[in-house]
Amino acid sequence: MSFKFDLIHKDIFKINDKIEVSLKGKSLKQRVKLLILRDLLNLGWDIKFSKKKIEVTPPELYDKETIRQAMSIKRNEIINKNRIWIDHHIEFARQNLASGYQVLNSEIDPIIEVCKTKKQMDLFRIFRYYWSSPYSDYVGRRIKFIFRDGALPNKPVIGIAALGSPIIHIPERDEFIGWDRNTRTKNLIYTMDAYVIGALPPYNYLLGGKLISLLLASNEIREIYQEKYKEKVTIIDKKIANSLVGIFTTSLYGKSSQYNRLKYKGNFIYHHIGYTKGYGTLHLSKETIQEMVNFLKSKNIKVNHRFGDGPSWVMRVIAAAGELAGFDADFLLKHSFRRSIYFVPLAVNYREVLNGDIKRPIYYNYPKKELVKFWKERWLENRKRNPVIISKVVEFNPNEFTI
Repeated sequence: MSFKFDLIHKDIFKINDKIEVSLKGKSLKQRVKLLILRDLLNLGWDIKFSKKKIEVTPPELYDKETIRQAMSIKRNEIINKNRIWIDHHIEFARQNLASGYQVLNSEIDPIIEVCKTKKQMDLFRIFRYYWSSPYSDYVGRRIKFIFRDGALPNKPVIGIAALGSPIIHIPERDEFIGWDRNTRTKNLIYTMDAYVIGALPPYNYLLGGKLISLLLASNEIREIYQEKYKEKVTIIDKKIANSLVGIFTTSLYGKSSQYNRLKYKGNFIYHHIGYTKGYGTLHLSKETIQEMVNFLKSKNIKVNHRFGDGPSWVMRVIAAAGELAGFDADFLLKHSFRRSIYFVPLAVNYREVLNGDIKRPIYYNYPKKELVKFWKERWLENRKRNPVIISKVVEFNPNEFTI
């Protein structure tokens, strides 16, 4: 499948294996067209030029390297925009990291810290920029966590994680749970999306990401959620919605090694439940989306950005501006990157609760202490016997940590 639109292609050229475009003297509509085309070309879309027509066709499948490159472009845009803030806080980040020698001699006793103060929020933010995926934040309900190593005197950071309000409609997820629209509307409140999960160096070399993935399923995380939302009442049903029954997360690179085969006492903690269809915004750069906003403003078209909209606002911008620029907006939006979807059931009867058949969840018993012990026996001990891994851990110096 492909689509065509009018565009003279003399303003498209290549620099250092990257497609660039000339925007000088162009109208806002032309700028939007050129920037969209540049982004698609850099993702390997097939482009056929005729005298005054361009036909574009998406690849059958994006490979990992293409996805990494696309995310790198968007990540670098965000980092460059926030460079002054990052440079001002980088020393703060270094002070909260451990040296490789410290970690090799640590018993690793994780402490779960909920971000509440400005310092905690700043520390979470600076470390979030370290990830290869571009920084983004959820709106609505949010809980940010910092995981520290309580076995070391300075309690350095092992990694971070964050839970946010789930995306309203993901067909594959809804089919897995058995939701229709009405049931989903009533019971989505009992789930959260894990939109950040990962370890920082040098703990990442010791599979600290698996440790944090396990800890998100712990009794302690569930109790933190319950305490935070104990006074919150849903608008529609006037229910106290502080029961967390399941957590969803996604991976851009197919099945994730961090979540796969993550078992505890015979139970899979992370269930791979399918793939998204690929609707999204990651394939278009921040520069392109901003130019779309400018284009819409010039036409006196307002795309409301309401609390709770999140990524849907960007999708509306792309749809509206894309149509005006001559694109099939639905076609453009549905050829982003497919994500693997994972589900973390926290209750044995999660499906019945999420479908409204039963009110009281029967929770799995996943104590933090036991999960940490399991992680050490299953993964940490093997990593510490690996000379290549030991070398990577020892080489890490917090003073050299950069973003």
